[in-house]
Amino acid sequence: MRPQRFTACVGLLSVLAGGLLALSAPAAHAATSLYVATNGNDGNAGTLAAPLRTVQRAVDLAQAGDSILIRGGTYAPSSNIQLLKSGTASQPIRMGNYHGERVVIDGEGMPYTPGAVGSSIPRAQRGAIHIEGEHWRLSGLEIVNGPYGIFGVDTGGNVFERLVTRNNYESGVHIQGASSGNQFINLDSHGNRDPRKNGESADGLAIKEGSGTGNVVRGARLWNNSDDGLDFWEFLSPVTVEGSVAYANGYNRWNLPNYTGDGNGFKLGGGGDEDLPAAHVVRGAMAWDNSAGGFIDNANPGALVAERCTAWRNKGTGFDFADADGTLTKNLSVANGTNVSLGANSGGSGNSWNLGGSWSFVSTDAATITGPRAADGSIPASTFLRPSNGADVGARL
Repeated sequence: MRPQRFTACVGLLSVLAGGLLALSAPAAHAATSLYVATNGNDGNAGTLAAPLRTVQRAVDLAQAGDSILIRGGTYAPSSNIQLLKSGTASQPIRMGNYHGERVVIDGEGMPYTPGAVGSSIPRAQRGAIHIEGEHWRLSGLEIVNGPYGIFGVDTGGNVFERLVTRNNYESGVHIQGASSGNQFINLDSHGNRDPRKNGESADGLAIKEGSGTGNVVRGARLWNNSDDGLDFWEFLSPVTVEGSVAYANGYNRWNLPNYTGDGNGFKLGGGGDEDLPAAHVVRGAMAWDNSAGGFIDNANPGALVAERCTAWRNKGTGFDFADADGTLTKNLSVANGTNVSLGANSGGSGNSWNLGGSWSFVSTDAATITGPRAADGSIPASTFLRPSNGADVGARL
């Protein structure tokens, strides 16, 4: 009998221990959707029938795996939206427009819109949307009039998809620091300017002053920005750019005094007091009508790759790889101030300057590419800047 009582006691202890463990283990979070609407209330539950009023309240409530769904309308917070928490790789936090409704986040009422000439913006106040968390998916939002549109630092694993960043008082999207694995998909960024720096800093998309692998830009359209379309100044890890366009950047459309905007389409690294190598890759991209260069290394001595890109009618140099250890393949450069400038370490094959001759195009009308996007968010196909003779050079968009 004694062994039986011992066995029974062990069994009872096991049951009790299991119960205690069950009581102490936190319940798994069930992913949920939080709704925001202009007629909501931050005291509401955040359901579709009882939405929240502010995006920041939804952000504060969200946990990994949750979705923040914003109803159509204009949201004009007096301070920026701060994404400081993180999702996970398997459970990102999603924030986007509800069922395709137009959502505008207007930062005009935030500080530093604009800042005084020569002033600096405190880090925490940069961006109408400020992100330092990781594993977010932002989609379908229009971000305007902010102290930067989106500003991120030390952030990774994010997807920025089908966003519009326009008319901000600094770059439309700016990422810096230790930032890796970010995807910028089908971004439209235009009309951004920086009165506090006389136009020299506001790019369409800037990935600058940092490092981190796996950053990708795909399907971006970057135009009418005061400085450059895209700028990788002092970003030391390779970034891949595919199927993107940059045009008409660098012109003083705002009558800014002492204007200093650069006006390149794609500025591929370099800058600063040192030669900082980074092996960026750009494929299937177009740069046209920029006030300076089309594709430039900006003194980056790294192993740059330019493949099947087109530079047309830029006032500066179409392809300026004078300092890079560059490989250029099947690129097309026509009607620029200077079509190509290669240093001793750059070369390639199948480019228009290798093939020689004169070049004409099936179409010089950019309206299809610059007009409404396709239903899936991509840039519509066009014969814009395709060689009339069918030569296999240049971008195909």
